[in-house]
Amino acid sequence: MYNISGLIILFVLLSPSPIVVGKIYQRCSLAKELHKLGVAKSNLSRWICIAKHESTFNSKAVGPVNSDGSRDYGIFQINDKYWCTPASGAFSHNLCNVQCNAFLTDSIAADVKCARLILMEQGWKAWSTWRHCNGALPSVDDCF
Repeated sequence: MYNISGLIILFVLLSPSPIVVGKIYQRCSLAKELHKLGVAKSNLSRWICIAKHESTFNSKAVGPVNSDGSRDYGIFQINDKYWCTPASGAFSHNLCNVQCNAFLTDSIAADVKCARLILMEQGWKAWSTWRHCNGALPSVDDCF
């Protein structure tokens, strides 16, 4: 007979995909971290909205396989076909010159750096969730 911890370990080992839990930010903790990384206070509400709708503030979120076989990584769900190189070694344009695993750490510095490049190249519409963030958004002034 197995004890409960043995069953949990067995379940994790036999699961088809790994269970990954990263740093889950709260609205204000993310606002403070983004501001510390150089995001202007005037833009924080948009960045927070994107992160909320892309990853529910989870720094280690990995999206399901997209229709083109690519995947999205991290708090801003950055795509591996264009912006980062996946661990699988699959082809990527890797425009951010970074491994996708860099987006799966508790630190979101690499995510922010790459997201800024994406924003500069493609604008906010680069994120499919932009429709939720295109308009008046709640202020984050209460976070500071």
